[in-house]
Amino acid sequence: MTFRNYALTLVLPVTILFGRPEIVVGDESAAPPTAETSAKPGPYAVATRLVDWFDESRDRKVPAKIYYPESGEGPFPVIVFSHGLGGSREGYGYLGRHWASQGYVSVHPQHLGSDDTAWRGVALRDVMATMQKAANVENFIARPKDVSFVIDQLEKLNAAEDDPLAGNLDLKRVGMAGHSFGARTTMAIAGEIYALPGGREISFGDARVKAAIAMSPMPSQIVAQQEIAYQRITIPTMHLTGTLDTSPIEKGRTAAERLVPYEKTPGEHHYLINFQGGDHMIFSGRPRGLRDILGDPSKDAAFQSLILQATTAFWDAWLKDSAESRAWLTAESGGLKERLGDEADYRWK
Repeated sequence: MTFRNYALTLVLPVTILFGRPEIVVGDESAAPPTAETSAKPGPYAVATRLVDWFDESRDRKVPAKIYYPESGEGPFPVIVFSHGLGGSREGYGYLGRHWASQGYVSVHPQHLGSDDTAWRGVALRDVMATMQKAANVENFIARPKDVSFVIDQLEKLNAAEDDPLAGNLDLKRVGMAGHSFGARTTMAIAGEIYALPGGREISFGDARVKAAIAMSPMPSQIVAQQEIAYQRITIPTMHLTGTLDTSPIEKGRTAAERLVPYEKTPGEHHYLINFQGGDHMIFSGRPRGLRDILGDPSKDAAFQSLILQATTAFWDAWLKDSAESRAWLTAESGGLKERLGDEADYRWK
């Protein structure tokens, strides 16, 4: 196989609503999803901050949005979130805001080249082609490098004398999360292996990341690659998908294939949530119409409530060392399995 062929499967869908493209990104301005008590915002008021970093070694801009507790006693664990193809640092705000309210600093970098520049100003008939073009090997490689650069910048910020966040970032407790193309980025940072011609391998793993959440991951189409890809992942992982989690761009790929990264990752402390009737859009947090080509959006709020509960418990378990949260994740009764009920197939190992 060639690395280029592997990378060209890294794409997200464009959904056509009311005659214009709606890209799968979050929207902080949207009202937060209706949630049960345990999914309501945590005790911390949340502040946000925009930063515009520049990686001189790559001559590359890396904008980001930071969600953080406005007050309270730090340092706080850090989460880096990678948006999907066509997204931006403004996306998935419901996640960043909720995690920050629970005592985390959530940093959302924008990946230039595979961000919203892939579709803005493009004629509707050309959107699919430009999105596919943006899902190339260069943009795939740039993404995990963006993430490692962001962690470098956070280390500098944490050591600064005049920054409000200085000393409040617990960079020994860093988590990584992302959706679709961002899930690919997440698995790369977690240590996924990519085969190259001639028996060579490449990895973008960053040992500073201690836990990872992948929403809508997708494995290589090459079965042999699937067998080796996840063998060096040793950190706890949570995988989220849905039984209708397909993409019109990833033609021929099935929702069932999104289970493969969980199934092929060895060891323990790995979790899988497969939402019954959940489609690719349920993770975005973006409002949509009553009808959608990828599924039924009427349950988005319920799914997002469960996503907030499950992911926060995972972060508490593995970034805050909460024994109670670890037990809740694997309890046969009274835990996450019971909370999910018939809404999802839930597994762990």
